[in-house]
Amino acid sequence: MELTHDGLRLYFEACGEGPPVLLVHGYPLSGRLWDPVVERLRPEYRLIVPDLRGMGRSEVGDPVPLERYADDMVAVLDAVGVREPAVVVGLSMGGYIVLDLYRRHRGRVRAMVLADTRAAPDTPEAAAARRRSSQRAIDEGAPAVVGGMAEDLLAPGADAALREEWRGIMTATPPRGIASALTAMADRPDSRPLLPRIACPVLVIVGAEDTLTPPGQARRMAESIRGARLAVIPGAGHLTPVERPAEFALALRRFLEGIG
Repeated sequence: MELTHDGLRLYFEACGEGPPVLLVHGYPLSGRLWDPVVERLRPEYRLIVPDLRGMGRSEVGDPVPLERYADDMVAVLDAVGVREPAVVVGLSMGGYIVLDLYRRHRGRVRAMVLADTRAAPDTPEAAAARRRSSQRAIDEGAPAVVGGMAEDLLAPGADAALREEWRGIMTATPPRGIASALTAMADRPDSRPLLPRIACPVLVIVGAEDTLTPPGQARRMAESIRGARLAVIPGAGHLTPVERPAEFALALRRFLEGIG
C-alpha cells in the first residue's frame, strides 16, 4: 500500500484485526524487520508497518529533521483510518521517531515500546561523524557507509545467512535516504527530559548483546520512565526482532495484554 505525504510516496503494510500497533523500523533498514513479529501477532492485533522515507520501498526526498519522520507516521495512521491512540513500537532510529511522536502528537500514542534505542542525543563528536558519513554516502554510495554495519547490528553468534540478508537490505538503501537519516539523527533533540513526563505505558526492550545501545543504557532509560518495564532478550544484538523474533514477540504480546 502507498500514500502520498509531504510530496513523497510512502509505502506501508497493514494486516490483522484488533487494537492498532504501529511498528517503526530503524536505520538503514526497512519494514521487513518486523516480518517475524507480524506473523506471530497478526491474529490478534492490527499491525501497521511503514517503510521510512528514503528506505525500503518508500520514496527518497530531501534531507528533513527527525520531526518530519514522526509526521510521516501520523500520515500512515491516518491513511489506514486509525484515529484512536495506537501502540507505537520503535527500534533504534525508530525509537527516536517514537519519542518525537509522543512529544509532538501525544494524542496519537496509547503506549510505547522502545527497542534497542536511547533517549540521549549524539555527542558533538558522534554528530560530526554522522554528518561526514552522510556526505560520504552521497559521494561514494551506500556500501561505503553501511556495508559493514551488519557486524555491529547483530550478535556475534548470529546466523551467517541472516547477516548477509540484512547486509543486502542495508546496501540497497538509496544514498540520499542514508544521508537524510544520518543528518536527522545527528540533529535530533535530547529526549531525556521527556522521560519523567511520559504518562503512558512503556516497555523498553534490548538485546543482551547489543553493543550500540547496551542493556545498561536501556535500564537507565526504563528507570527514568514512571512504571516502565524492561525486557532483556538473551542472545540478541541490536536487531532483536530478527535475531530472536519469538522472544521479542512474547515480550511485546505480554505488554499488549497487560495494557488491555
